Amino acid sequence: MDRLIYTALSGAVRTGEAMTAVSHNLANLGTTGFQADYTSARSVTVPGAGKPSRIMALAETSGVDLGPGAIVTTGRDLDVAVHGEALIAVQSADGREAYTRRGDLQLTPNGALLTGAGFPVLGNGGPIAIPQADKIEIGSDGTISIRPVGQVASTMATVDRIRLVSAQPGELRKGEDGLLYTVNETALPLDANAQVLSGALETGNVNAVAGLVEMIALSRTFETQIRLMRENAENDRSSAETMRIG
Repeated sequence: MDRLIYTALSGAVRTGEAMTAVSHNLANLGTTGFQADYTSARSVTVPGAGKPSRIMALAETSGVDLGPGAIVTTGRDLDVAVHGEALIAVQSADGREAYTRRGDLQLTPNGALLTGAGFPVLGNGGPIAIPQADKIEIGSDGTISIRPVGQVASTMATVDRIRLVSAQPGELRKGEDGLLYTVNETALPLDANAQVLSGALETGNVNAVAGLVEMIALSRTFETQIRLMRENAENDRSSAETMRIG
């Protein structure tokens, strides 16, 4: 009887992990540039004496959906949406190079260029710093140009260029800070062909309808696993009572 409990428990644990991932995705529907998380599991035959009749659920490596979200025009100079599979290089809290599609950029009082989540944006030589300017423009290749304070409208000076990279499937993982990191902990090379769209933002790539449907299906699966464990406990009690009667 106990074998059924462990089989149902393994399924319930894996289902609970999937529900956590889906609920996290749905909670970030409005987060700019959010990349949806997913979990996976596979059925594994339990080895032992006799025929392989028991199957357990084994968790696989969690992943991230790198597909693009919808593009929304904002008209704001510091908003950028990356094209295709390009990524913006940023500096994580521990100083490592990380990547994001979040393009709602901000300027601090001292000129540091940050993402909306507060991570420094990387350029050709490290974190980007922009001098005081009357106007800031970001080109399609990530080049940042400014019109210095007090200069005529035609005077534009190049300050830096946003470091844009591209990754292959399986090269990236998501950290607890929401940033993307390479699996082998090495920096991705600059992608000279990567482009951004200025004055626009990319929404999260979460499909709300699909997420809700998946959550309903997972909830029913979880309830089934819990019911199996309860029925197993009832069977154990019935067997014990039968033995006492005998």
